[in-house]
Amino acid sequence: MFDLSLYLVTDRALSLGRNIEWISEEAVKGGVTMVQLREKDCTTREFIELAIRLKHKLNPFNVPLIINDRADVALASDADGLHIGQSDITYSTARRLLGSDKIIGLSVENIEQAKEANELDVDYIGLSPVFVSPTKTNTGRPFGLDGIKHVMAITKHPAVAIGGINCINATAIIQAGANGIAVVSAICSANNPREAALELENRIRRCNTNVY
Repeated sequence: MFDLSLYLVTDRALSLGRNIEWISEEAVKGGVTMVQLREKDCTTREFIELAIRLKHKLNPFNVPLIINDRADVALASDADGLHIGQSDITYSTARRLLGSDKIIGLSVENIEQAKEANELDVDYIGLSPVFVSPTKTNTGRPFGLDGIKHVMAITKHPAVAIGGINCINATAIIQAGANGIAVVSAICSANNPREAALELENRIRRCNTNVY
């Protein structure tokens, strides 16, 4: 059982020099329901140690910790799950390594990939990107609201939308059918991550959301 409604993806470069654990804990106190730890520039040991510390912070709130890309880090830190992209480790390999009790999410960048994901028993899909975003520069054409509606009409999986999402457009994304929103700079770069999360959570709560 997990809740995709407000999904934080960490980004050290956008955190204004602040501690990832602190930002994540504050965001959870404001309403974040899942946290994905994304690290591109640290060593494997540093990544694992950070994941272990962050999991310790999140456990009291029963908020799952998802590791971006790195199955080895997810295993070593006993994280709650793994998020993979189209060019990362395959779903079948990830599932074999992590076992049946871990959450595995898959990014899809177009309608065809969303259809292909129906053949997989992933726990959720990430629609990436929904809008143009400086944190999602290596992806295809944005889905937009119409793309979300199209995917939600054909997918068998719960879906979280990411890319260019903020308080202005969050409600429209949920109304288009997404089960949740994933944000990076809207929380990581906010002066007050807890208040930023709370504002997003308030907007989501007004819409009909599903918990999985």
